Amino acid sequence: MLSNMANSLILHKRIETTVAKAKALRIYVEPLITKSKEDTTNSRRVVFSYLKDKYAVSELFREISSKVMNRPGGYTRIIKTGSRLGDSAEMCLIELVDYNENLLGTKQETKAKSTTRRSRRGKAKAEADAPVAAAKTAAPAKKEKAEAKKVEANAEVAPAKEEAVIEEVKAEEPMADEPKAEVEKTTEENTKE
Repeated sequence: MLSNMANSLILHKRIETTVAKAKALRIYVEPLITKSKEDTTNSRRVVFSYLKDKYAVSELFREISSKVMNRPGGYTRIIKTGSRLGDSAEMCLIELVDYNENLLGTKQETKAKSTTRRSRRGKAKAEADAPVAAAKTAAPAKKEKAEAKKVEANAEVAPAKEEAVIEEVKAEEPMADEPKAEVEKTTEENTKE
């Protein structure tokens, strides 16, 4: 069972199981990960004797060993998720530490924030506030650009509308000329009589 769970952990980087199994798996898999740091034929054979899956062994020696090379231990993390509905067993996630991108990203962001807060000099604070001030001034500028684009779009539409109106007027003008001609004819006929 531990061999199968170790294969799943290596291939999928995270599995969900009970807390008791996760603690036993941690004891089983961490020495194998330590062994994978040294890529020799003997270490591959030793790891293969535990895992009995060539795909898991190749994944362990190619990808995982390169990520954990500088880590002295503690390759797995157990995160408790609560109780299982059926038998109320405590469930957890066991994962490889270097493959959780969400937690790795938040640690880097937190460090960057704490560095700027530690400095009490006015210069550092002004430099830290400069991006915020630039963002505040950039927002109205973006609104002005959007409004300018709307005005330009309306300016392009307005000549088209004017041309359409002019064409309609031109179309109406000959009609207006015809009645005048009829009026002139009638006036000429009246004068002849």
